[in-house]
Amino acid sequence: MAAALNEKLITPQTIMDETGPVVVGPNSIRTWNNEYHGKITMTQVLEYSSNVGMVDIARRLGNDKMLSYIRKFGFGKPTNIDLEGESSPELRPDREWQEIDELTASFGQGIAVTPMQMVRAVAALANGGKLMEPHMVQKIKDARGKIITIKPKMVAQVISPSAASIITEMMIQAVD
Repeated sequence: MAAALNEKLITPQTIMDETGPVVVGPNSIRTWNNEYHGKITMTQVLEYSSNVGMVDIARRLGNDKMLSYIRKFGFGKPTNIDLEGESSPELRPDREWQEIDELTASFGQGIAVTPMQMVRAVAALANGGKLMEPHMVQKIKDARGKIITIKPKMVAQVISPSAASIITEMMIQAVD
C-alpha cells in the first residue's frame, strides 16, 4: 500500500471492486473470511484486511516495482542490529518469482521475514519513510568509564514523507 501511494498509483479514496476471489492459474486468492464488500476504498482495504484488495495494489505496482519495494523496506537482508548472530531469510532470485508469489507477498504471504525486519519496516512508515538501522542500546560505558553513544543511522528513504504520512493516517483510520 505504501509503495503504491509513493508511486502515486492510488490515493486513500481510490476505489477497487472487491467482488470475489481472484483466480491466478490454479489458485484462488480470497479474503480472510470469504466476505466481499463490493466497491471499497484503499483505506477500507486496510480496514477489512482484504487480500483481494492487496492483489489489486500489487497488480497496479507490477512485479518489478513490487520486488524493488520489498528490498527497499529491508526484507531479504540482515538489519545490522547490534546483536550477535543475526540471520535473515533470503528472497528468491527475481527470475524465480511467479505471478502468484508477487500477489501473495502483497498481503504478507510467500516470503519469510524476521520480526525485527517487520518492526523496522513498519517503523519506517511512522518515521517519515526513513528506514533506520535498529539498535538495542543508546549508550555503552566501557571499562574505563568512557561513554560511547550509539547514534541513529538512516539506511534509506524508502517512501516520501508525504506517502508515509498518508499511510499512517490510513492505518489509524482502519484501526478506528
